[in-house]
Amino acid sequence: MENENFVFPPSSMIFNGNNGFSARPVTDTKEDILKEHNDLVHPNIPGWFSEYCPVWPGQTHFLKVEKILFQGKSKFQSMMVFQSSAYGKVFVLDGALQLTEKDECSYQEMMTHLPLCSIPNPKKVLLIGGGDGGILREISRHSSVEQIDICEIDTMLIDVYKEFFPDIAVGYKDSRVTVHIVDGTVFLSSVPRGTYDAIIVDCFDPIRPDHEVFESPFFELVSRALRPGGVICIQAESIWFRSLHIEELFIKCRQTFKGSVDYAWTIVPAYPSGVIGFLLCSTEGPYIDFRNPINPIGPEGRYGVAKEPLKFYNSEVHSAAFCLPSFVKVIDTRTESS
Repeated sequence: MENENFVFPPSSMIFNGNNGFSARPVTDTKEDILKEHNDLVHPNIPGWFSEYCPVWPGQTHFLKVEKILFQGKSKFQSMMVFQSSAYGKVFVLDGALQLTEKDECSYQEMMTHLPLCSIPNPKKVLLIGGGDGGILREISRHSSVEQIDICEIDTMLIDVYKEFFPDIAVGYKDSRVTVHIVDGTVFLSSVPRGTYDAIIVDCFDPIRPDHEVFESPFFELVSRALRPGGVICIQAESIWFRSLHIEELFIKCRQTFKGSVDYAWTIVPAYPSGVIGFLLCSTEGPYIDFRNPINPIGPEGRYGVAKEPLKFYNSEVHSAAFCLPSFVKVIDTRTESS
């Protein structure tokens, strides 16, 4: 089968001479891929960016490109920034859309405030990944926080965000922030037991029960670094993915963290399926009810280094995020107190 518009996965960028988008090489031949995925052919539309995800066969999401602002490659990954017609500036990493100016607030605010508003007076917070600085910006709204550490391996990524997304990377301007250019697992290995009140992980592919991280010491190291009743938040797939089995995910996480486990979701229009989930876990200790925030943050004031008030998160949205559709089977953790 031959088609000049074919796009090799895992690239999510269409071949486009006008824009210079390129695909990452893979070892499989075109014929091999077509046998496995018979619907990976989509039209080449000049002037449009396309993110195609192999786990979402038969569909793709296009964004019209007004202007490419940056293309480059660090020793770790390739990056691109472009101005879109509908979503503002867009950041692309290794061909995959990472964030857009239009809807980044729904992801950054929820990933930060779901855990931090669920515990009283968080003081020490670790962010693993999240090099764009948006979660740092949101952590800075919490006046009780005294120490913010971030682990990011790619300094070029940080610099690109600071140049092209200053309202997001503004989080780096918080004096409480210390940047550690190191792999998160390596950093955790040196952290004293019980150091952090909260750890936010924004560096893996969306977590699911069969994710390789469960076979590594990562979660054990996170649990060790958290104080009793400390919390972790990590992105956890979309409820529309067939690979997401929340019950199995809960069982695996309870085996490690020994406390509460819950699942929330938010709307991110630019992401595949338009939603993304969050897995929240607490270590053994004071019971954490993630569904009812005890450390509320209002829309006015408490800006930290942010230039604007909250756009998406509020206490009502917090609680509603744990309400799941009927087709999603989930374990109710609210009655499981320590």
